[in-house]
Amino acid sequence: MEFKRIDGDAPTGEAMAQLRQRGYADKYRADGRPIWLLGVEFSSATRHVVGWDVQPA
Repeated sequence: MEFKRIDGDAPTGEAMAQLRQRGYADKYRADGRPIWLLGVEFSSATRHVVGWDVQPA
């Protein structure tokens, strides 16, 4: 799970990109259970969630 504060009101995909780039789920792959990545983006301007994304790892 990654939470990102972004500028503006439109989602940018930065949270999901960071999850994939840094390989946060890699250490859990060996146990055989399904792994899901969750990226949530908050707007610093509106102070609300502006986007979220769920993907299998």
